[in-house]
Amino acid sequence: MSQRVLVVDDDPTIRRTLRINLRARGYDVEEVGTGADALSTVEDAPPDLVVLDLGLPDLEGVEVLRRIRLRSSVPVVVLSARHQSDDKVEALDEGADDYVTKPFGMDELMARVRSALRRGGGESLAGIAPVVTTSFSVDFATLEASRGNEPVHLTPTEWRLLAELARHRGTVVTQVDLLRAVWGPGYGRESNYLRVYGNQLRRKLETDPSRPRHVITEPGIGYRLVVD
Repeated sequence: MSQRVLVVDDDPTIRRTLRINLRARGYDVEEVGTGADALSTVEDAPPDLVVLDLGLPDLEGVEVLRRIRLRSSVPVVVLSARHQSDDKVEALDEGADDYVTKPFGMDELMARVRSALRRGGGESLAGIAPVVTTSFSVDFATLEASRGNEPVHLTPTEWRLLAELARHRGTVVTQVDLLRAVWGPGYGRESNYLRVYGNQLRRKLETDPSRPRHVITEPGIGYRLVVD
């Protein structure tokens, strides 16, 4: 069965271009022009991936993303004319899996779509030993996490990042190695992705996120998971 992509953009020319190119590569495509239609589609007929513009006529794209993340872990690739770093960070912080700026190269976008769909397919993490610290515990076999006695919800991307750190617990994993392991072989320069998701893991898992003891940044090098 073909994978289904929902294209959300208020520009009919872009929707048509994406529809043609996605269908030519074997994907089923549904397209909508408003945030409200995007949310109802995700609710009624969940797609395998969403390509989401931020500049929608009724709802801010970031708000659409926020509402999608309340109900779904579907991969979301943001496609936006906004080039500012703050816009990218905000979208990633709300749960976007990737961010592509307009104007864009079709080959690059299709590569990002393929990578996001592979990640969304769900790599088994069951072979990774659990992590237990004085602050939190995570079990990769059951995908359960808790801080103290409270359960913690981690997104698929957060699980993949934490899993890669757990595979090399106690040692530094370089930024390039993390990006390629978590997002795919075509990545290596998107250090802002790591910064956003590292901060999210600290907020969810560390007792004092401003003074992390476990998810440690090695400036200019990479990240390290320290287990008590």
